[in-house]
Amino acid sequence: MSFVSYLLNGISLGSVYAIIALGYTMVYGIAKMLNFAHGDIIMVGAYVAFVTITGMGLPIPVSILLSVIACTVLGVAIERIAYKPLRHASKLAVLITAIGASYFLQNMALLIFGANTKSFTSVVTMDPVVLADGQLSISGETIVTVLACILIMAGLMAFMRFSRAGRAMLAVSEDDGAAQLMGINVNGTIALTFAIGSGLAAIAGVLLCSAYPALTPYTGSMPGIKAFVAAVFGGIGSIPGAFIGGILLGVIEILGKAYISSQLSDAIVFAILIVVLVVKPTGILGKQVQEKV
Repeated sequence: MSFVSYLLNGISLGSVYAIIALGYTMVYGIAKMLNFAHGDIIMVGAYVAFVTITGMGLPIPVSILLSVIACTVLGVAIERIAYKPLRHASKLAVLITAIGASYFLQNMALLIFGANTKSFTSVVTMDPVVLADGQLSISGETIVTVLACILIMAGLMAFMRFSRAGRAMLAVSEDDGAAQLMGINVNGTIALTFAIGSGLAAIAGVLLCSAYPALTPYTGSMPGIKAFVAAVFGGIGSIPGAFIGGILLGVIEILGKAYISSQLSDAIVFAILIVVLVVKPTGILGKQVQEKV
């Protein structure tokens, strides 16, 4: 049963990676940029939940809602202040700005909360499910995380396909110039993309700290980077690809820790990124796009 237990833990961790990867893949697919501050928005969401639950004593649903609102506003503000002025700048300038925004958020968290680790109270109150005469126990955090990932993925795909705003996002992702000529507000659509991705980052941060209750200003850094690997692995720009890449990466990481080495688990994750970029640069579900010059 140990293998099944490791597999379930990997799916749980991969579900968090998948939710985070959605932010990367949406922003890249629509705005054609990598928002490396996304991992730090996860950290901000976790801190907002921590303060509202532990410090203010608010109910868990209210705290999660406030965390989502705070991260949504933060994501839109970062897009407006840091990225919108560079809409037609070089990709290198945007990348450097994203790294600068990431360090800004980290250092603001250090100034406000300090570097000491905070003990995060789990937002999941569900009892574990015990199977196979007690040989297999599935934690409430695992169940809630996986269900949340599936619901978010299904809801987001339905939103992109059936809503007017979702179809506008698809149009901007194909050709922002043509979309603007057709009357689509490109800037507003990109801002909405950042809002959705940042709101999802808050949920991911709360779920991540519920499963691994240690909160620091660097909490989102490594999960954010691994979620980016998951997005590339699945095919960056593809919503189903983010889901598949996140789950696979979580399973590979947990099995690598269990059967190879806990110290080499991160190296295994990034070795996979190198292999994917060499063998299939577009990822599992990514499409090769030819540009005319």
